[in-house]
Amino acid sequence: MSSISGLVAVLLTVLQWAGRGLPSPVRPICDPRVLDRFIMEARDTETALRGCKAGCGVTGTFVVPLTNVDFVVLETKDTEEQALEVQSGLFLFGQALGAVRESVSRAAVKSLIDNNKSNIHSLGQVLRSLHIKDLSLSPAPAVGDSATRKVSSLSELLRVHTNFLRGKVRLLLTNAPACQQNST
Repeated sequence: MSSISGLVAVLLTVLQWAGRGLPSPVRPICDPRVLDRFIMEARDTETALRGCKAGCGVTGTFVVPLTNVDFVVLETKDTEEQALEVQSGLFLFGQALGAVRESVSRAAVKSLIDNNKSNIHSLGQVLRSLHIKDLSLSPAPAVGDSATRKVSSLSELLRVHTNFLRGKVRLLLTNAPACQQNST
C-alpha cells in the first residue's frame, strides 16, 4: 500500500512540475507605451533617413494605406473591420519595406529598415494578444483601391508609416475590446 501511495505522490509531483511548462494564455498587451515605442522608432528612422541622398538609391513606387481617419465612418466599423484595415496596412508596409531593403546597399539603412520590419511583425503579435482575429491571410488592398495610394520616395513612405501607426493602429489598440475589459 505504501508503495502505491509513494508512486502516486511521485506521479503528482511530476505532473505538477510538468504543468509549469505549459504555455499560459497570452495576456493582452494594452500598455500604450508599447505602441509609443514603435512610433518612436519609426519616427527615428524617418528622421535618420530624411537626409539620405537621393533616397539612398531607392527607386520605384510603393503602395501604402491611407492614413486619414474619418471618425464618423470609424464609429460605424466594428473591431474586425478596423483590424482588417490595420492588418492590410501593415502588410503593405511590410511589402514596401522589404522592397526598400532589397534596393539599398548601405548596411546602416538596411539595419533601420530591418528594425521597422521587425516592429511590424511585433505589432501583429500585439494584435494577436488582444484576441483580434488574424486577418492577414485576406488579400491586401489592390493598387487602385480607394484605401491605398502610391508614394515614390523613401521619406514619404516612412512618413506615411509613422502616421499610420499614430492614427489607425493607435485607434484600434485603444478601442480593442480586450483593453476595454482591462481598464474597468
